[in-house]
Amino acid sequence: MINYLKKEKVLSISMILALLSAFFVHPDREYTGYVDVRVLALLFYLMLLVKGFQDVGLFEMLINRVCSKVMNSRSLVRMLLLITFFSSMLITNDVALITFVPFAILTLRFCHQERQMIPVVVLQTIAANLGSMCTPIGNPQNLYLFSTYQVELCRFFETMLPVTALSLVLLMIAVYLIPDETIQMERKTELIIMEKRALIVYSLLFSVNLLVVFRVIHWMPALVVTTAGVLFIKKQRLFIQVDYALLFTFIGFFIFVGNLGRIPEISSLLEKLICGREIAVAVLFSQFLSNVPAALLLSGFTENVQGLLIGTNIGGLGTLIASMASLISYKMYAAQEDADKGRYMLTFTACNFIGLAVLLVFCRFYYVGQGNMF
Repeated sequence: MINYLKKEKVLSISMILALLSAFFVHPDREYTGYVDVRVLALLFYLMLLVKGFQDVGLFEMLINRVCSKVMNSRSLVRMLLLITFFSSMLITNDVALITFVPFAILTLRFCHQERQMIPVVVLQTIAANLGSMCTPIGNPQNLYLFSTYQVELCRFFETMLPVTALSLVLLMIAVYLIPDETIQMERKTELIIMEKRALIVYSLLFSVNLLVVFRVIHWMPALVVTTAGVLFIKKQRLFIQVDYALLFTFIGFFIFVGNLGRIPEISSLLEKLICGREIAVAVLFSQFLSNVPAALLLSGFTENVQGLLIGTNIGGLGTLIASMASLISYKMYAAQEDADKGRYMLTFTACNFIGLAVLLVFCRFYYVGQGNMF
Protein backbone atom coordinates (compact mmCIF):
# COMPACT_ATOMS: atom_id res chain seq x y z
CA MET A 1 0.00 0.00 0.00
CA ILE A 2 2.83 2.42 0.86
CA ASN A 3 4.58 1.68 -2.46
CA TYR A 4 1.29 2.20 -4.31
CA LEU A 5 0.69 5.57 -2.63
CA LYS A 6 4.27 6.63 -3.44
CA LYS A 7 3.61 5.80 -7.07
CA GLU A 8 0.24 7.59 -7.13
CA LYS A 9 1.43 10.88 -5.65
CA VAL A 10 -1.56 12.94 -6.77
CA LEU A 11 -3.93 10.42 -5.18
CA SER A 12 -1.93 10.59 -1.93
CA ILE A 13 -2.02 14.39 -1.94
CA SER A 14 -5.77 14.48 -2.55
CA MET A 15 -6.44 12.08 0.33
CA ILE A 16 -4.13 13.95 2.70
CA LEU A 17 -5.82 17.26 1.84
CA ALA A 18 -9.25 15.69 2.35
CA LEU A 19 -8.23 14.37 5.77
CA LEU A 20 -6.68 17.66 6.85
CA SER A 21 -9.74 19.63 5.79
CA ALA A 22 -11.93 17.25 7.80
CA PHE A 23 -10.27 18.53 11.00
CA PHE A 24 -11.68 21.99 10.25
CA VAL A 25 -15.04 20.86 8.89
CA HIS A 26 -16.10 17.72 10.69
CA PRO A 27 -17.91 15.05 8.62
CA ASP A 28 -21.66 15.56 8.45
CA ARG A 29 -24.57 15.11 6.05
CA GLU A 30 -23.31 17.81 3.70
CA TYR A 31 -20.34 15.60 2.80
CA THR A 32 -22.69 13.46 0.68
CA GLY A 33 -23.24 16.44 -1.60
CA TYR A 34 -19.55 16.99 -2.28
CA VAL A 35 -18.99 14.11 -4.68
CA ASP A 36 -20.29 14.45 -8.24
CA VAL A 37 -21.28 10.83 -8.86
CA ARG A 38 -22.23 11.55 -12.48
CA VAL A 39 -18.70 12.70 -13.32
CA LEU A 40 -17.19 9.64 -11.63
CA ALA A 41 -19.54 7.33 -13.54
CA LEU A 42 -18.65 9.00 -16.85
CA LEU A 43 -14.94 8.72 -16.16
CA PHE A 44 -15.32 5.08 -15.19
CA TYR A 45 -17.09 3.78 -18.25
CA LEU A 46 -15.21 5.96 -20.71
CA MET A 47 -11.92 4.53 -19.35
CA LEU A 48 -13.45 1.05 -19.49
CA LEU A 49 -14.46 1.38 -23.14
CA VAL A 50 -11.15 2.88 -24.25
CA LYS A 51 -9.41 -0.13 -22.68
CA GLY A 52 -11.80 -2.28 -24.69
CA PHE A 53 -10.89 -0.57 -27.96
CA GLN A 54 -7.21 -1.07 -27.13
CA ASP A 55 -7.85 -4.72 -26.32
CA VAL A 56 -9.30 -5.52 -29.76
CA GLY A 57 -6.41 -3.79 -31.55
CA LEU A 58 -8.39 -0.91 -33.05
CA PHE A 59 -5.69 1.70 -32.40
CA GLU A 60 -2.91 -0.49 -33.77
CA MET A 61 -4.87 -1.06 -36.98
CA LEU A 62 -5.46 2.68 -37.43
CA ILE A 63 -1.76 3.43 -36.84
CA ASN A 64 -0.63 0.94 -39.47
CA ARG A 65 -3.07 2.25 -42.04
CA VAL A 66 -2.31 5.92 -41.46
CA CYS A 67 1.48 5.46 -41.49
CA SER A 68 1.56 3.13 -44.52
CA LYS A 69 2.61 5.88 -46.96
CA VAL A 70 5.20 7.77 -44.90
CA MET A 71 8.34 8.53 -46.93
CA ASN A 72 10.39 11.08 -44.96
CA SER A 73 11.11 12.09 -41.37
CA ARG A 74 8.96 15.23 -41.35
CA SER A 75 5.93 13.46 -42.77
CA LEU A 76 6.42 10.73 -40.15
CA VAL A 77 6.57 13.25 -37.30
CA ARG A 78 3.62 15.18 -38.73
CA MET A 79 1.59 11.98 -38.87
CA LEU A 80 2.49 11.02 -35.30
CA LEU A 81 1.49 14.45 -34.01
CA LEU A 82 -1.79 14.54 -35.93
CA ILE A 83 -2.76 11.06 -34.73
CA THR A 84 -2.01 12.02 -31.12
CA PHE A 85 -3.69 15.44 -31.41
CA PHE A 86 -6.99 14.27 -32.87
CA SER A 87 -7.26 10.94 -31.05
CA SER A 88 -6.87 12.69 -27.69
CA MET A 89 -10.17 14.47 -28.36
CA LEU A 90 -12.00 11.14 -28.03
CA ILE A 91 -9.81 8.81 -25.98
CA THR A 92 -8.32 11.45 -23.58
CA ASN A 93 -4.80 12.83 -23.50
CA ASP A 94 -3.31 10.17 -21.22
CA VAL A 95 -4.68 7.24 -23.24
CA ALA A 96 -3.47 8.87 -26.47
CA LEU A 97 0.05 9.05 -25.03
CA ILE A 98 -0.08 5.50 -23.63
CA THR A 99 -1.10 4.32 -27.10
CA PHE A 100 1.05 6.36 -29.46
CA VAL A 101 4.29 7.20 -27.61
CA PRO A 102 5.50 3.57 -27.54
CA PHE A 103 4.59 3.27 -31.22
CA ALA A 104 6.56 6.44 -32.00
CA ILE A 105 9.62 5.18 -30.11
CA LEU A 106 9.57 1.84 -31.92
CA THR A 107 9.03 3.47 -35.29
CA LEU A 108 11.88 5.95 -34.82
CA ARG A 109 14.24 3.13 -33.85
CA PHE A 110 13.20 1.09 -36.87
CA CYS A 111 13.87 4.08 -39.16
CA HIS A 112 17.20 4.84 -37.42
CA GLN A 113 15.85 8.23 -36.28
CA GLU A 114 16.68 7.79 -32.57
CA ARG A 115 18.20 11.28 -32.38
CA GLN A 116 14.72 12.72 -33.01
CA MET A 117 13.14 10.76 -30.15
CA ILE A 118 13.21 13.56 -27.57
CA PRO A 119 11.64 16.31 -29.73
CA VAL A 120 9.06 13.86 -31.10
CA VAL A 121 7.95 12.57 -27.68
CA VAL A 122 7.88 16.12 -26.29
CA LEU A 123 5.77 17.35 -29.22
CA GLN A 124 3.48 14.33 -28.89
CA THR A 125 2.94 15.21 -25.24
CA ILE A 126 2.06 18.78 -26.15
CA ALA A 127 -0.20 17.54 -28.96
CA ALA A 128 -2.15 15.28 -26.57
CA ASN A 129 -2.56 18.01 -23.95
CA LEU A 130 -3.70 20.60 -26.49
CA GLY A 131 -5.82 18.38 -28.71
CA SER A 132 -7.75 17.01 -25.75
CA MET A 133 -9.00 20.46 -24.78
CA CYS A 134 -11.26 20.59 -27.87
CA THR A 135 -13.97 18.24 -26.57
CA PRO A 136 -15.83 17.72 -23.28
CA ILE A 137 -14.48 14.15 -23.06
CA GLY A 138 -10.90 14.95 -24.08
CA ASN A 139 -9.62 15.16 -20.52
CA PRO A 140 -10.96 14.83 -16.96
CA GLN A 141 -11.10 18.57 -16.18
CA ASN A 142 -13.19 19.26 -19.28
CA LEU A 143 -15.61 16.48 -18.40
CA TYR A 144 -15.89 17.79 -14.84
CA LEU A 145 -16.37 21.46 -15.79
CA PHE A 146 -18.74 20.64 -18.67
CA SER A 147 -20.88 18.56 -16.33
CA THR A 148 -20.71 20.70 -13.19
CA TYR A 149 -21.53 24.00 -14.91
CA GLN A 150 -23.94 22.36 -17.38
CA VAL A 151 -22.19 24.07 -20.27
CA GLU A 152 -24.03 24.15 -23.59
CA LEU A 153 -22.15 22.25 -26.29
CA CYS A 154 -22.15 25.22 -28.68
CA ARG A 155 -20.72 27.47 -25.99
CA PHE A 156 -18.05 24.91 -25.15
CA PHE A 157 -16.84 24.69 -28.76
CA GLU A 158 -17.10 28.45 -29.17
CA THR A 159 -14.72 28.79 -26.23
CA MET A 160 -12.21 26.05 -27.04
CA LEU A 161 -12.06 25.85 -30.85
CA PRO A 162 -10.08 29.09 -31.45
CA VAL A 163 -7.25 28.21 -29.05
CA THR A 164 -7.29 24.59 -30.27
CA ALA A 165 -6.95 25.71 -33.89
CA LEU A 166 -4.00 27.94 -33.00
CA SER A 167 -2.41 25.04 -31.11
CA LEU A 168 -2.63 22.85 -34.21
CA VAL A 169 -0.98 25.57 -36.32
CA LEU A 170 1.86 25.89 -33.80
CA LEU A 171 2.40 22.12 -33.80
CA MET A 172 2.58 22.01 -37.59
CA ILE A 173 5.13 24.83 -37.54
CA ALA A 174 7.17 22.94 -34.95
CA VAL A 175 7.43 19.99 -37.36
CA TYR A 176 9.87 22.06 -39.43
CA LEU A 177 12.34 21.92 -36.55
CA ILE A 178 12.82 18.25 -37.46
CA PRO A 179 15.48 17.62 -40.16
CA ASP A 180 13.89 16.34 -43.37
CA GLU A 181 15.41 12.99 -44.29
CA THR A 182 14.28 10.13 -46.52
CA ILE A 183 13.32 7.05 -44.55
CA GLN A 184 12.31 3.51 -45.38
CA MET A 185 9.24 2.18 -43.64
CA GLU A 186 8.49 -1.54 -43.55
CA ARG A 187 5.19 -2.12 -45.29
CA LYS A 188 3.07 -4.32 -43.06
CA THR A 189 0.88 -6.58 -45.12
CA GLU A 190 -0.53 -8.78 -42.38
CA LEU A 191 -4.04 -8.03 -41.24
CA ILE A 192 -4.73 -7.21 -37.63
CA ILE A 193 -7.52 -9.55 -36.58
CA MET A 194 -10.04 -7.81 -34.35
CA GLU A 195 -12.94 -9.30 -32.46
CA LYS A 196 -15.80 -7.90 -34.51
CA ARG A 197 -18.51 -8.66 -31.96
CA ALA A 198 -16.57 -6.92 -29.17
CA LEU A 199 -15.80 -3.94 -31.43
CA ILE A 200 -19.49 -3.51 -32.28
CA VAL A 201 -20.49 -3.73 -28.62
CA TYR A 202 -17.83 -1.20 -27.56
CA SER A 203 -18.91 1.20 -30.32
CA LEU A 204 -22.56 1.00 -29.29
CA LEU A 205 -21.70 1.48 -25.62
CA PHE A 206 -19.45 4.44 -26.45
CA SER A 207 -22.39 6.04 -28.30
CA VAL A 208 -24.62 5.48 -25.27
CA ASN A 209 -22.12 7.16 -22.99
CA LEU A 210 -21.78 10.14 -25.31
CA LEU A 211 -25.53 10.61 -24.81
CA VAL A 212 -24.85 10.78 -21.06
CA VAL A 213 -22.14 13.41 -21.59
CA PHE A 214 -24.60 15.54 -23.53
CA ARG A 215 -27.33 14.91 -20.93
CA VAL A 216 -29.68 13.06 -23.28
CA ILE A 217 -29.96 10.09 -20.90
CA HIS A 218 -29.24 9.57 -17.19
CA TRP A 219 -25.88 8.14 -16.12
CA MET A 220 -27.28 5.29 -14.01
CA PRO A 221 -28.97 3.21 -16.75
CA ALA A 222 -25.93 3.87 -18.97
CA LEU A 223 -23.67 2.48 -16.24
CA VAL A 224 -25.83 -0.65 -15.96
CA VAL A 225 -25.92 -1.13 -19.74
CA THR A 226 -22.15 -0.61 -20.06
CA THR A 227 -21.37 -3.09 -17.30
CA ALA A 228 -23.80 -5.65 -18.73
CA GLY A 229 -22.36 -5.19 -22.23
CA VAL A 230 -18.78 -5.82 -21.11
CA LEU A 231 -19.86 -8.88 -19.14
CA PHE A 232 -21.89 -10.14 -22.13
CA ILE A 233 -18.78 -10.34 -24.33
CA LYS A 234 -16.84 -11.89 -21.43
CA LYS A 235 -14.28 -9.10 -21.02
CA GLN A 236 -14.32 -8.96 -17.21
CA ARG A 237 -10.57 -8.34 -17.12
CA LEU A 238 -11.17 -4.80 -18.43
CA PHE A 239 -12.60 -3.83 -15.04
CA ILE A 240 -9.19 -4.47 -13.47
CA GLN A 241 -7.46 -2.19 -16.00
CA VAL A 242 -9.50 0.93 -15.14
CA ASP A 243 -7.50 3.74 -13.51
CA TYR A 244 -9.23 3.65 -10.12
CA ALA A 245 -6.53 5.93 -8.69
CA LEU A 246 -7.92 8.75 -10.83
CA LEU A 247 -11.44 8.12 -9.53
CA PHE A 248 -10.33 8.20 -5.89
CA THR A 249 -8.22 11.29 -6.62
CA PHE A 250 -11.41 13.04 -7.74
CA ILE A 251 -13.19 11.93 -4.57
CA GLY A 252 -10.36 13.29 -2.40
CA PHE A 253 -10.41 16.67 -4.12
CA PHE A 254 -14.22 16.80 -4.07
CA ILE A 255 -14.08 16.50 -0.26
CA PHE A 256 -11.21 18.98 0.04
CA VAL A 257 -12.87 21.60 -2.16
CA GLY A 258 -16.24 21.09 -0.47
CA ASN A 259 -14.69 21.70 2.94
CA LEU A 260 -12.74 24.76 1.78
CA GLY A 261 -16.00 26.30 0.63
CA ARG A 262 -17.34 25.98 4.20
CA ILE A 263 -14.37 27.77 5.78
CA PRO A 264 -15.34 31.47 5.45
CA GLU A 265 -11.82 32.93 5.60
CA ILE A 266 -10.35 30.65 2.92
CA SER A 267 -13.44 30.80 0.75
CA SER A 268 -13.40 34.60 0.79
CA LEU A 269 -9.66 34.72 0.01
CA LEU A 270 -9.93 32.40 -3.00
CA GLU A 271 -12.96 34.24 -4.35
CA LYS A 272 -11.08 37.54 -4.24
CA LEU A 273 -7.97 35.97 -5.79
CA ILE A 274 -9.71 34.37 -8.75
CA CYS A 275 -12.44 36.89 -9.52
CA GLY A 276 -11.66 38.52 -12.89
CA ARG A 277 -8.39 36.59 -13.20
CA GLU A 278 -9.68 33.09 -13.94
CA ILE A 279 -7.28 32.27 -16.77
CA ALA A 280 -4.12 33.49 -15.06
CA VAL A 281 -4.98 31.90 -11.69
CA ALA A 282 -5.96 28.60 -13.33
CA VAL A 283 -2.69 28.51 -15.28
CA LEU A 284 -0.67 29.31 -12.16
CA PHE A 285 -2.41 26.72 -9.96
CA SER A 286 -2.02 24.10 -12.71
CA GLN A 287 1.77 24.47 -12.67
CA PHE A 288 1.95 23.24 -9.08
CA LEU A 289 -1.23 21.19 -8.55
CA SER A 290 -1.78 19.81 -12.10
CA ASN A 291 -4.72 21.06 -14.16
CA VAL A 292 -7.31 18.50 -13.00
CA PRO A 293 -6.98 19.32 -9.26
CA ALA A 294 -6.78 23.02 -10.17
CA ALA A 295 -10.14 22.76 -11.97
CA LEU A 296 -11.71 20.94 -9.01
CA LEU A 297 -10.38 23.47 -6.53
CA LEU A 298 -11.14 26.71 -8.37
CA SER A 299 -14.58 25.67 -9.59
CA GLY A 300 -15.93 26.17 -6.10
CA PHE A 301 -15.11 29.88 -6.13
CA THR A 302 -16.15 31.27 -9.51
CA GLU A 303 -19.01 31.02 -11.98
CA ASN A 304 -16.77 31.90 -14.92
CA VAL A 305 -16.50 28.44 -16.46
CA GLN A 306 -15.15 29.86 -19.71
CA GLY A 307 -12.10 31.24 -17.94
CA LEU A 308 -11.55 27.99 -16.05
CA LEU A 309 -11.81 25.91 -19.22
CA ILE A 310 -9.22 28.02 -21.00
CA GLY A 311 -6.91 28.39 -18.00
CA THR A 312 -6.82 24.74 -16.92
CA ASN A 313 -6.41 23.50 -20.49
CA ILE A 314 -3.56 25.74 -21.62
CA GLY A 315 -2.25 25.43 -18.05
CA GLY A 316 -1.46 21.81 -18.93
CA LEU A 317 1.61 23.25 -20.62
CA GLY A 318 4.55 24.36 -18.50
CA THR A 319 5.97 22.17 -15.75
CA LEU A 320 6.11 18.38 -15.97
CA ILE A 321 3.29 18.07 -13.42
CA ALA A 322 1.06 20.74 -14.99
CA SER A 323 -0.69 17.85 -16.73
CA MET A 324 -0.37 14.37 -15.28
CA ALA A 325 -0.44 13.02 -18.83
CA SER A 326 2.99 14.59 -19.33
CA LEU A 327 4.41 12.25 -16.70
CA ILE A 328 3.22 9.27 -18.74
CA SER A 329 5.32 10.12 -21.79
CA TYR A 330 8.30 11.09 -19.61
CA LYS A 331 8.23 7.70 -17.85
CA MET A 332 8.04 5.91 -21.19
CA TYR A 333 11.03 7.81 -22.55
CA ALA A 334 13.00 7.49 -19.30
CA ALA A 335 12.58 3.71 -19.48
CA GLN A 336 14.73 3.59 -22.65
CA GLU A 337 18.30 2.36 -22.13
CA ASP A 338 19.84 5.33 -23.96
CA ALA A 339 17.53 7.94 -22.40
CA ASP A 340 19.04 11.39 -21.83
CA LYS A 341 16.73 12.62 -19.07
CA GLY A 342 18.46 15.96 -18.66
CA ARG A 343 18.12 16.82 -22.34
CA TYR A 344 14.53 15.66 -22.31
CA MET A 345 13.64 17.95 -19.39
CA LEU A 346 15.40 20.89 -21.02
CA THR A 347 13.59 20.35 -24.33
CA PHE A 348 10.27 19.69 -22.60
CA THR A 349 10.48 22.81 -20.43
CA ALA A 350 11.56 25.09 -23.29
CA CYS A 351 8.87 23.88 -25.71
CA ASN A 352 6.12 23.93 -23.10
CA PHE A 353 6.78 27.41 -21.78
CA ILE A 354 7.19 28.85 -25.27
CA GLY A 355 3.87 27.30 -26.26
CA LEU A 356 2.22 28.47 -23.03
CA ALA A 357 3.48 32.03 -23.56
CA VAL A 358 2.12 32.18 -27.12
CA LEU A 359 -1.28 30.82 -26.08
CA LEU A 360 -1.50 33.19 -23.12
CA VAL A 361 -0.83 36.19 -25.36
CA PHE A 362 -3.46 34.95 -27.82
CA CYS A 363 -6.05 34.41 -25.07
CA ARG A 364 -5.27 37.77 -23.51
CA PHE A 365 -6.31 39.57 -26.69
CA TYR A 366 -8.85 37.18 -28.22
CA TYR A 367 -11.02 36.71 -25.13
CA VAL A 368 -10.77 40.27 -23.81
CA GLY A 369 -14.18 41.68 -22.99
CA GLN A 370 -15.75 38.23 -22.54
CA GLY A 371 -15.34 38.11 -18.76
CA ASN A 372 -12.08 36.16 -18.77
CA MET A 373 -9.67 38.89 -17.71
CA PHE A 374 -6.14 38.26 -16.51
